[in-house]
Amino acid sequence: MLETDKMKKKTPVCNNEIIHKDRIEKVRNVMPKDEEFYDLADLYKMFADSTRVRILWALSHEELCVCDIASLLSMTKSAISHQLRALRLANLVKYVKRGKEVYYSPADSHVKDIFEKGFEHIHE
Repeated sequence: MLETDKMKKKTPVCNNEIIHKDRIEKVRNVMPKDEEFYDLADLYKMFADSTRVRILWALSHEELCVCDIASLLSMTKSAISHQLRALRLANLVKYVKRGKEVYYSPADSHVKDIFEKGFEHIHE
């Protein structure tokens, strides 16, 4: 990864020891519980794998079965099934059985929102 000009800049630091108690208290009053931060970090871990991200992106455009996803991503059905299981356990995808076929889709609209915001951020 190439260092960009943004990455080379040093982060400015305070040169004094003033504690802004009113600001701290304001944030403390709305800060989620530690457990919620752990859950959020676990959610974002699901997006740390490019295969899972590609699967989620595809599913945000079309309901697909394992064979479809495997063909689209040029991967084995076993590898796709493994990733879908992780995504399902993280409540990011859901499935519906139709006869002998199982179709996957995003668990809710938030998954697509996360992608839209993520792409918006990286294209900024």
